[in-house]
Amino acid sequence: MTTLRHVVALLVAGGRGNRFGGQVAKQFLPLAGRPLLAHAYAALSEHPSIDRVVVVIAPDQADRLVAAVGDVEWTAGGKTRRESVANGLALAETMGATHVLVHDAARPLLPSAVIDRLIGAMDGHEAATPVLPVADTLALAQHDLLGPVVPRDGLMRIQTPQAFAVPTLRAAHDAWPVDEDATDDAQMVRRLGVAVALVQGDAMLEKVTHPEDLAMAERRLEVEFRTATGFDVHRLEAGEELWLGGVRIPHDRGLSGHSDADVALHALTDAVLGTIAAGDIGTHFPPSDPQWRGAESGQFLRHAASLVAAKGGRITFVDLTILCEAPKIGPHRAAMVTRIAKLLDLTPDRVSIKATTTERLGFTGREEGIAAQAAATVRFSGTEA
Repeated sequence: MTTLRHVVALLVAGGRGNRFGGQVAKQFLPLAGRPLLAHAYAALSEHPSIDRVVVVIAPDQADRLVAAVGDVEWTAGGKTRRESVANGLALAETMGATHVLVHDAARPLLPSAVIDRLIGAMDGHEAATPVLPVADTLALAQHDLLGPVVPRDGLMRIQTPQAFAVPTLRAAHDAWPVDEDATDDAQMVRRLGVAVALVQGDAMLEKVTHPEDLAMAERRLEVEFRTATGFDVHRLEAGEELWLGGVRIPHDRGLSGHSDADVALHALTDAVLGTIAAGDIGTHFPPSDPQWRGAESGQFLRHAASLVAAKGGRITFVDLTILCEAPKIGPHRAAMVTRIAKLLDLTPDRVSIKATTTERLGFTGREEGIAAQAAATVRFSGTEA
């Protein structure tokens, strides 16, 4: 059974960025058009398992913080990272936090899956940190000469955010020598004798320390948009149900096809598949396969969306035009928008549905069938489709 939690994220952003150089602290430098810390703040504040976010900054950075992310909760940091976290922890305790996530603003690209893994680890542990295995050969330096190789078996690269039960992190900070700094909180908890769980980290979490690191983060955020179209036609026949856009519509005839013949969802499915060059609906759901006879077409659209997600894409907008003389689409448009938005996990304002006639021309004009054309836009960020 999962314990009820109140999770507060501490975004540590009070550094001066001395190693980075320049007049502006690196957490306020632009990354893909937004200040560096705004990326991490958005990832934390938008995650459903995090209740509140507190930014820890130097007192003279308050105006820059407001300019970067608005009027958000913050507290003043200390002279060292450890003191800054302690100040944030004290505020989190007054908020009734049961758990905290401590994250460095210098790691702006925070995948939600890492947060999921950390929160999951709290079911059986008091502390957890994301890690990545060491891939490079490690060696000691002897002045300016290569020294002995250091075995890398078992070595891990430690990342943030790190998750803690509040009493555990409080005990670690209280026990830590006042004249000793700590580069992260997991080592403080471990010195206390508490086991720290390891979860899979992510290469996106690389720390921005030098100007070339910022350039690398820019490249990771490179965005590609793809738009593809779909088109489908089905015949109107007596004795069939009429399904359009995932909604059953009363009519004297319905569309004929191997599945429920929802011409609108079929066109949308082809458009979504087109964004990843994955063929068409018949490739994935052959009409010759009896298991799809009478099938609900929403599952075809969900399948196409899952293939896009597996490629690292996110559907951002769909547009659908239905061509028919009858029935009238207007009375059913809102229900179609709601259904398609639910199928694609979109907000309704990202689903456009229009209808038109062909001025009594062609098979749609003669009311022999209904056609639909669709377009889908997919966003790929830092991935290869």
